[in-house]
Amino acid sequence: MKPKANIVNLPVYQPGKPVEEVKREFGLSEVIKLASNENPYGCSPLAKEAIIAELSNLSMYPDGNATELKEELASVMGVNKDQIIFGCGSDEIIALITRAYLEPGDETIMADQTFSVYKTNADIENAVSIEVPLVDGTHDLDAMLAAISNRTKIVWICNPNNPTGTIISEDKLLRFMDSVPSNVMVVLDEAYSEFVTDSSYPKSLKLLSRYHNLVVLHTFSKIYGLASLRIGYGIAQADVISLINRVREPFNTGRPAQAAAKAALHDQKFVESCRQSNAEGIVYLQKEFDRMGLQYFPAHGNFILVDVQTSGSDVFKSLLNKGVIVRSGFARYPNYIRVSVGTPEQNKALIGVLEQVLRDVKSPV
Repeated sequence: MKPKANIVNLPVYQPGKPVEEVKREFGLSEVIKLASNENPYGCSPLAKEAIIAELSNLSMYPDGNATELKEELASVMGVNKDQIIFGCGSDEIIALITRAYLEPGDETIMADQTFSVYKTNADIENAVSIEVPLVDGTHDLDAMLAAISNRTKIVWICNPNNPTGTIISEDKLLRFMDSVPSNVMVVLDEAYSEFVTDSSYPKSLKLLSRYHNLVVLHTFSKIYGLASLRIGYGIAQADVISLINRVREPFNTGRPAQAAAKAALHDQKFVESCRQSNAEGIVYLQKEFDRMGLQYFPAHGNFILVDVQTSGSDVFKSLLNKGVIVRSGFARYPNYIRVSVGTPEQNKALIGVLEQVLRDVKSPV
């Protein structure tokens, strides 16, 4: 059987290694995973209770419209119910947007080192991806604006950007949006927005009424700690959401996921606690990297991209052998590793092992 020619050479997304696999492979009893930007504090107790309550309903299809969750989220976010679409993680919303809007030959613009799913889904639709180089790890909005042509359909902005962790301020975003043609969609991926403490960060939902071409993506996978349940969402003008909904599969989010997400929204105390702990973790890790003489990008999510001054892939492998899982393999930054912010104990353990690994690299036996 002959597949579609444009997918033959597509890279397969490589997630962070599972803890169980690393334990088996290296014969370890303890492993620290700081690879996938997960919440090390888990999820709200309210979400756990909601999941348990749903176990007796596993034989039933979920509400395909996620009505109760949609009503709750609309209230919390200050938008209308018809402005929201849910997906199997925000990844699925990205796929649905490309399915709904991109045709072969259309152009879509993104940074040259950002969340890889934008380009993968554009490639699936046979669109042309224009990758604009980051400047100091940050989106170059002027260059992205200059790259827009009459074939451009979508511009992707990951804010905070994954993997660099940098942000675009509201002032810069407003100037950009004011210059983007109204027929070009701007997708603002804010998967890590709840971790941001910088006051210059955009209040994006308030911009939806001003910019009809803006779509904002969020997820319950990160600060809410529901990554395994795969539930994210997009917010935009009602007619845009209606169109994207036409290509959505039925029942794309499960009952436990909907119930847990709804409950999680009621526990903002948990969210605030995680945000504060994450901010403290960033301060600790950056201070330790400074002490070690390692450069890094300003971190606004729950991860730090740090220059280990040697092959990032080699450091990744050495850390893995010692039971610490991080991420490497970034084309633009081959000497960097991305480290998720863990608990204080995990962060301290990471620094100890990283120092040992870097000493071994610089002074091989």
